[in-house]
Amino acid sequence: GDSVVQTEGEVLLNEGDSLTVNCSYESTGYPSLFWYVQYPGKGPELLLKAMKGNDKGRSNKDFEAIYRTETTSFHLEKGSVRESDSAMYFCALSDTVTGTAGGAEHKL
Repeated sequence: GDSVVQTEGEVLLNEGDSLTVNCSYESTGYPSLFWYVQYPGKGPELLLKAMKGNDKGRSNKDFEAIYRTETTSFHLEKGSVRESDSAMYFCALSDTVTGTAGGAEHKL
């Protein structure tokens, strides 16, 4: 079935460091891809999304991810992290044909 695999465990960074959180997907079709963020004490919220191959998802917090069909990846990137970025990050997909969804989590 459809699934995503992402960087596991905590990543410790200094303020100003660059961040990449890897996310690869397996799908029989062309799913929509999402990154969610969950800040301490809050519920998950959508960070960014890409609906088709080669789309670039961007957030208002300077995160971005490119939907790369050739490498089946959707890596989350930010050029300079802040202390306020400390959170759990979830990569997820949605198959628009079958309606199935999968995800994995990552704590920064």
